Order: sequence, then C-alpha cells, then structure tokens
Amino acid sequence: MPFTLPLGAEAPDFALPGTDGRTWSLADFAEANTLVVFFTCNHCPYVVGSDEVTRATADKYAGHGVRFVGINANSKQTYAEDSFDHMVERMAEHRFPWVYLRDESQDVARAYGALRTPHFFVFDAERRLVYTGRGVDSPRDVTKMTVNDLDNALAEIVAGASVTTPLTNPIGCNVKWDGMDAHWMPADACDLV
Repeated sequence: MPFTLPLGAEAPDFALPGTDGRTWSLADFAEANTLVVFFTCNHCPYVVGSDEVTRATADKYAGHGVRFVGINANSKQTYAEDSFDHMVERMAEHRFPWVYLRDESQDVARAYGALRTPHFFVFDAERRLVYTGRGVDSPRDVTKMTVNDLDNALAEIVAGASVTTPLTNPIGCNVKWDGMDAHWMPADACDLV
C-alpha cells in the first residue's frame, strides 16, 4: 500500500482528544454528507497563511453537510508551539469552525499518510476518499493564490458530480515526526501526482 491513502480508500478511524475537552472519533461525524480531515498545526507558515481561506471554505459548505476536522500530529519535541496547550490557546483565539484534535502518537497521521501541513483528505458520505492534497496553490501567501482546489472539489461533491482533479500535491511544511530531524520524510512517502 502507498504511504498516503489512495483514492477510494475508507477513512481510518481515530479516537483523539480535542481542544474542547472531548475525545472525537469518525462516528461523531456520522451525520456529515462530506468529511474533510486535514493535518495542520500551530506554527507552520503555510497553515497560518491559509487558515482564513480554509475557514471561508468550511463556512461556505457547512450548510451542505460538510464537516471539517483538523488534526495536529506534529512532534512537540520538534516544535514546542505544537503542544496541546498551544492548540487550546490557538482555538480560543481564532475560534475556527472545525474541531481541532491532537494525534500525540502520530498513529493517525501514519494511517492517513499525512505528508505536509496542511494536507487535506475529503471523504464522501460512505467515507471513501474522493480528494486529497492541497487546499490552495499558494498557502503561504494567499494573495498569490490562483486555484482553491479544496473549494473546487467540494463544489463538485455537493453538486453530486465527480471530482475533476481528485489528486494534488500538498504544499507546506512536512509533518514533524517524533525523534526525527525536522525535515525528515518517511522513505515510502512520495508525491501524489
């Protein structure tokens, strides 16, 4: 199996603590027609640069049964600002329209094959993967953005159409794997397209 979930794969389950004090699993989003799981963090300039575009996309499709789940799997040993306490502070400050979960063991990041922050995985009502990759083509500086791939995919999904471009390469900092150099990538990780 490839490092990153292939199109059509079923969403791996999880049980992760959220900044709201709850533990969340896939079953908690059963009512969602579409589920966007994305790997994110507190410090990455590509995340920080595009969070407001992600917020706008989440808000735009909330009325269409689309839910968003942000997961931070980054090692706090690599970046202390990616700790759970800092996640709680960040959500209190920004009040993003998604649940923000901590993958301390990094097992969920491995199950999904998260490559970068941010890295988006979009699942249909049957929780099959229909889009994975970047949110936008210039996440660090959205003033230079020309394509919002996540918005395009969600527009097609809610219209009942197939996703025209289901695979893109995520753009951002690599996931910070525990015990590894900050720029290390697993040997079997590769570009999606």
